[in-house]
Amino acid sequence: MIPTADLSSTKDPALDGYALEQSEVDRLTNELDVKGIVGLPNLLSGEQFCSMQRAFAVRLRGMRWNNLDGYQKTEPYRHMVEDVLLLDQGFVDLAIHPLIKQILTSYLGHNYALTEAKGWLSLPTKRDFHGWHADAWYDQKNAKQIFREVKLAVYLTDVRSGAFNFIKGSHRKQHPRQVRNEEVASVDRSQLVELQGPAGNAFLFDTSGIHRQGVPMLERRQAIFYNYHDPDVPLQEEDIRYYRYHPLLLNAAFLGNLSEEDRRILGFGNKTNYCPAFYRQSKPSILYSGVSSAYSAQLRLRNLNERILARLKRTFA
Repeated sequence: MIPTADLSSTKDPALDGYALEQSEVDRLTNELDVKGIVGLPNLLSGEQFCSMQRAFAVRLRGMRWNNLDGYQKTEPYRHMVEDVLLLDQGFVDLAIHPLIKQILTSYLGHNYALTEAKGWLSLPTKRDFHGWHADAWYDQKNAKQIFREVKLAVYLTDVRSGAFNFIKGSHRKQHPRQVRNEEVASVDRSQLVELQGPAGNAFLFDTSGIHRQGVPMLERRQAIFYNYHDPDVPLQEEDIRYYRYHPLLLNAAFLGNLSEEDRRILGFGNKTNYCPAFYRQSKPSILYSGVSSAYSAQLRLRNLNERILARLKRTFA
């Protein structure tokens, strides 16, 4: 079991006003640069956070299908909630939080944008289904450098097991890839971070650093992850085919009082990774086709029943 490392954040209520001294911003940025990961102070008010939790939980009531909103399920142990910026004002406020923008501008430069905003419910399991890796996203075949990408993670529930694991100082050493357990077996334990903590814990990490979801996962865990990188960097072919970094889906009700910088970060008018008339090439499964056919039959049966009842009413009128 990896020991819980000290990555605690300053939980000073005064910081909720977002008026951090520049020296504190510099300290957090330097820690991200040196370690590849940094814990953050409180970013949202209690009322904002509770509203976000409620909105996220609603999407977990059932799987998304037809005209029913819900989660996506593409693997056994996670329920994925895509496009969380549609759900609640707090998700948008978090994405363009003043502290986040200051740190990311220092670390990524002035061309970064939010390219993905999603979350998931991880289900209890003892299986190491999301092992050690660094996040591959750019076209490594033609890359002459290791491009920078940062994720913002926030726990929506208390996390006492299956926490996020990170190897400090492993970022920007090589192009991102899957990492075998044997490769990290000799890593000094002082470099291993396990981020257990209460709901609301937030941290930034360089995705080229080696990380994983810890095991075992003994309780359900809800978390959101925001992805920031330069959208002009060419993407790997897999993500182009999947249309992973499509332009963000936004709720107009949440977009008041945005600055020019906020609009740039959210991708207003940026069509770099927009794919006109996109259609995912993967074929629907037999189960999907069967359920769709059964639902179509149900609708036809309902329509036939309505027509019969209408005719009977006219007959006995």
